[in-house]
This record gives sequence, C-alpha cells and structure tokens, in this order.
Amino acid sequence: MIQIEEIVLRELRLPLREPFRISSGVITDRRIFLLQLRDADGSTGWSECVAFDRPIYSPDTIDTAWLAITEWVSPRVLGHAFSHPCEVFPVLERDFRGHLMAKAAVEMGVWVVAAERAGTPLARLLGGTRSQIEAGISLGIEQSPEALARKAELALAQGYRKVKLKIEPGADIAYVTAVREALGPDAPLMADANNAYTLADADHLARLDGLGLIMIEQPLAWDDLVQHAELQRRLATPICLDESITSRDRAHDMITLGAGRVVNVKPGRVGGFASSLAIHDLCRMHGVPVWCGGMLESGIGRAANVALASLPGFTKPGDVSPSARYWARDIVTPEWTMSADGMVDVPLDRPGLGVDVDVGRIDDLTVRTSVLRAR
Repeated sequence: MIQIEEIVLRELRLPLREPFRISSGVITDRRIFLLQLRDADGSTGWSECVAFDRPIYSPDTIDTAWLAITEWVSPRVLGHAFSHPCEVFPVLERDFRGHLMAKAAVEMGVWVVAAERAGTPLARLLGGTRSQIEAGISLGIEQSPEALARKAELALAQGYRKVKLKIEPGADIAYVTAVREALGPDAPLMADANNAYTLADADHLARLDGLGLIMIEQPLAWDDLVQHAELQRRLATPICLDESITSRDRAHDMITLGAGRVVNVKPGRVGGFASSLAIHDLCRMHGVPVWCGGMLESGIGRAANVALASLPGFTKPGDVSPSARYWARDIVTPEWTMSADGMVDVPLDRPGLGVDVDVGRIDDLTVRTSVLRAR
C-alpha cells in the first residue's frame, strides 16, 4: 500500500537561455512548481506542476494550482492508502471539477513514489516498452522567416527528428515556406498555432497543405472540437489537438467528430498519468498517433515526459529536448541529453525518475515553500 504522509511544495525561478515566443506571449523566466511526496515508509518522489504563471495555455496557473493542491487535492491523498497509483485520479475527479494541472502534479508524484517503492523505473511501471525515444524541438516565433530558417537548419543538424514551428497570423505561411525551402522536401516539419486562428482563416491555413507538414497543431480555440472538425475536412494536413484534449472522453469525441488525426498528450494537462494512459490506449485502438509535448519543464518534469513517451503508442517524436536547450544548468543530474541522431535514453537502470534531484540547487533557487502533512 502507498500512503502519502507529506507533500512539500516549492516554487523556484529558472531563467531560460533565450526568450521563447508563442502566439500568446513571450516567456523569459520560468516559474517552476515542484512537489516532493513522502510516504509512510519513507519513500519519496518528485513531480512538477507544469502550469504557467498566467492562464495563457489553460485556466490553471501556478498560483491557482498551489491553492488547489493545498485546499482540495492534498486532503484527498494525504493519509489515505492506495494499493496502486491508478486509484488516485478517480478519487481526485469525484465531485471536483477542473484544476487538472494541480491534480496531475500530485497524482504523478504518487506514481513516482510507487516506482521507488517497487524498485522499478517509472517508464516500466507505466507500461513503457522503449529504451530510447525520438526527440523533437519546438522553435518559437522569430523576427523574420530567415531567422527561423537558420534556427531550423541548426536543429536539423543537431539531429532532431522533428522540428515544430510556432506560428501566428502574420508569421505563418512565409515563415514555414522559408524553413521548407532551406531544409528541403524531406525535413520533418510541423506547425503549432496555439489557438491563434479562427475558422474564417481556413483558406489561409489551407496554404500550408502544399508544404508537406507532418501536422498543424491546435489552430483553433483551446476548448473547441466542432470547428476543428470542419477545418480538418478542409485541410489535407492532419490536425493535431493539444489544449482541446483534456480527457479520454474528449479524445473519443475528437475521433468521433473527425476533429483531428493526431493527439499531443501532456500528462500535466490531462490530470496525470492514469488519464494519459487511457488516452494513449484509446488512440492506439483507433490508430491515432500520439506524442508527448513539452511545457518548458525542468529536468524533473522532463523525466515524467520521457517515461510516458516510452509507451508503444507514442509513435511521433516528442518535445523532449535536452536540458541545455533551455537551461544553463538544470536541477537534475545527469542532465537530459540527446544523441547525435536525435535519440533520448529512457533511464531503465534505476527506480523512479531515473535521475538524481539536485536538492541543494533547488534550495538555492526556491522562493516559496509550504509543507502539507496528513492530519
């Protein structure tokens, strides 16, 4: 049995190596929200709440998640016994709407504790089958098509298996075209709009069909399925849904409506690992490819993503760039790295996350702490 007796919340700040711009704004410093869970037997597990400081991606923010974990999530977990971590998410969902990133942070931490207790890698506990996964990179919106093309060329030279280009109105067709011309017809490219368009832009977005993209991610509203279905009927390029998929049921609706042909599974967005596994299994049954996106996580959140992406249905490269892509120094050792041919090792030689958490560095960077204990 797993019985969590203490959850330590920590907020720290990590400056990005360079500003990261998407259609909803620019991020220069990342507020990182970490949790350390300890069970009755002394086993510990770290997890990361991937919310941003503003509700630009989902309704969740670091501050709302901090409140939700303190007031509503932790009381449902602390002091309660679970025979398996898959039991946690149903408890958090019962008569408790929303706050999926807060729920995910605690639920995923329980999975890590369970892996530590069992002496098994997190990837294996989740059902992962791969010892390596393909890495993709996400490139923010640049000042010019030429600047974006230069960054994309460098990414391909570094070995990345997929290059994602952030787009927005006014920085889309010409930008993607410049990259395609610079990298050639076979380069694995995709575009990500982060909700920046409406259905009125369908004809404009259809111009991307001639550029041989793997997919166009989340072009329309974050909570929409119906208009995405209409847009998909008008596009040859597969639509990938990200923000719109918050549960297995939403993924089922996407498949039923034909609102997309690919799903980006982020465990922090959908409530944790159990929900991610349910989406993975559903999509695999229907032949819908999934991949694991990123939220500018630290090495702790990256470990969770790598473990999840080792499952068999994750057939497209995920946004699992090495630590050095974002941080001058990460908070785990060894830091996450990528081989010259774009592969990331899944740590299968040790239990839990597979990396050491640099507690001293975390202490130095921490700006807020709260300790929650079972009553």
